[in-house]
Amino acid sequence: MVISSTLRPGPDGQAIIARDDQVMSTSMTPRYPFVMERGLGARVWDVDGNEYIDMAAGIAVTATGHCHPEVVQAVVDQAQKFLHIAGTDFYYDVQVQVAERLAQIAPFNDPARVFLCNSGAEAVEGSIKVARWHTKRQHVIAFFGAFHGRTMGALSLTASKVVQREGFFPFIPGVYHIPYNNPYRCMHGREEAQCRDHCICTNYLEDVVFKRIIPAHNVAAIIFEPIQGEGGYVVPDVRFVQQLRDICDKYGIMLIADEVQSGMGRTGKWWAMEHYGVEPDIVASAKGIASGMPLGAIIARENVMQWPPGAHGTTFGGNPVSCAAALKTIELIEREYMANTVEQGEFLMDALCEMQPRHPSMRHGRIDGKGLMVGVELVKDEQRTPAGALRNRVERIALDKGMLILGAGESTLRFCPPLMIERDTLQTGLEIFEDALTAAEQEAGLL
Repeated sequence: MVISSTLRPGPDGQAIIARDDQVMSTSMTPRYPFVMERGLGARVWDVDGNEYIDMAAGIAVTATGHCHPEVVQAVVDQAQKFLHIAGTDFYYDVQVQVAERLAQIAPFNDPARVFLCNSGAEAVEGSIKVARWHTKRQHVIAFFGAFHGRTMGALSLTASKVVQREGFFPFIPGVYHIPYNNPYRCMHGREEAQCRDHCICTNYLEDVVFKRIIPAHNVAAIIFEPIQGEGGYVVPDVRFVQQLRDICDKYGIMLIADEVQSGMGRTGKWWAMEHYGVEPDIVASAKGIASGMPLGAIIARENVMQWPPGAHGTTFGGNPVSCAAALKTIELIEREYMANTVEQGEFLMDALCEMQPRHPSMRHGRIDGKGLMVGVELVKDEQRTPAGALRNRVERIALDKGMLILGAGESTLRFCPPLMIERDTLQTGLEIFEDALTAAEQEAGLL
């Protein structure tokens, strides 16, 4: 693949960015100067004709790649039938088909029920509602570093960056945050196994939270990301997840897995929870579920999702066009892209680990992930001081060299390309990443 080298952004892109600055909400996060014109597979082009490798996939959304012909055809076919009818009031087959497929692949053995919505934040909101309804309890445990969305309920659970919360207090009552398990954060000379024991955080729940703050029998749910996304692509210890399940079983608490970013084949399995050998009670899904069409889902055990008519609803959720895209997306992931995710994910991890000793900012950082959900943490020293400014510079240099890549956490770069990415495209992306990292380290005087 040839990556063009004209100005990024060019004049057409600069003009659109200038117009955007005049009319779009100032709440939008500072964005990369990339103005998309079209995409195909794991490649995108801007309005000035520059070509890029997409290692971001619209924040892990375009699971089957940009404009997969089978997904596009499914969207066209459904759009020619009807665009909307409101599944909260009427019935249509394509919505039932999606619910059936999601129930089939749910990460628990019990029969499942499904509520289709519009986004990950809505899926999280609904998950909390159904947990409170089922348990008749009020309180919810969440984790530091978590990102669950920006609507008021989801934001109450989010504890990733203070800028996301500042100015919006008070949040919904009854939410308590505790430390998330990070097996790497406390290494500092310890053996890794010792560090993992040291970092198990579940004792904090029983020894502190349930004894000093709220009684366990008042807790409706524990919500967590099986792999933290915005928190830095942090993969917890298996025992941490298993202990969460044990605590929930012990006290009758619902375990909610926020699989908005980690689900739908992203880690090489349908759900990241499958890597830990335990089952959640409720799953929140979105992002990769429909290859870019807006769709979210709450998937719960049948005995849990037994709330009365009118307790929850939606006008646009389960949109028929989005459902058509989701059916084809699930088919493609199952048919070929799940296997590709495992194969390319192993190659990606091996390549990054091979690269690690050559770069001062990677040498003591964390390389972690599963499948095509991999994070590279850039740090300044052996004490693992985050190198956020360096990370940001790598992002921009990579953009100038023809690759889209996003940050996460304080100083992590995340690799979450489309699940269909080809080996040669991935290899080229890795070469661009290393070139960008080398240039940024040279600028910072590290090389």
